[in-house]
Amino acid sequence: MPDAMPDITHTQRYDRPTIALHWATAFLVLFQFALGESWGWPAKPVHHLMVIAHLTAGILLTAIMAFRIAWRLTKGRHLSDLLRPLDRFFALGVEYTLYVLLLAEIVLGYLWRWGAGQAMSFFGFLMPSPFVRFPAPFLHWIQNIHHWNAWLIVTIATGHGMAAIFHQVILKDGVLGRMLLRGDQAANPLSTQKP
Repeated sequence: MPDAMPDITHTQRYDRPTIALHWATAFLVLFQFALGESWGWPAKPVHHLMVIAHLTAGILLTAIMAFRIAWRLTKGRHLSDLLRPLDRFFALGVEYTLYVLLLAEIVLGYLWRWGAGQAMSFFGFLMPSPFVRFPAPFLHWIQNIHHWNAWLIVTIATGHGMAAIFHQVILKDGVLGRMLLRGDQAANPLSTQKP
């Protein structure tokens, strides 16, 4: 008989900044993916507005990821030590993989835009390219990697979400509750337990 799964919903939750950064990242990733996969359909000026929205959201995602990593390394609450070893291995593996892929996607996005000799745009504020224009084959390679890396991120993130639902609905161990804002979370939002 396997060990009973601990109900960690009432034991401890992530702190509010960690939760907010998690859901902001998830929203921006889905928003970016939807824009990138659909901006070829409409004609100008809608296409142009979608590209500008994608660039602006990309810069926001850059800032959120930078703050998210800094928060995790300093004050962010860590709960992975509440998991069984195998669950911990997979949870941290997926988490770190997504961090690496997201950072790579951000860098590729800047390189693609700037390498084409175009400025990044943040709500219309232009950030000119610091590079000379890249050769067309290299730029095409960056574009392809950016595209397929986005699909990989969304695929892994979908699996991550399905695993959370599996824990919530099938295992009923309350894992999903760690990332939801509610109840006693407000009592100590900046508690910092680290593994």
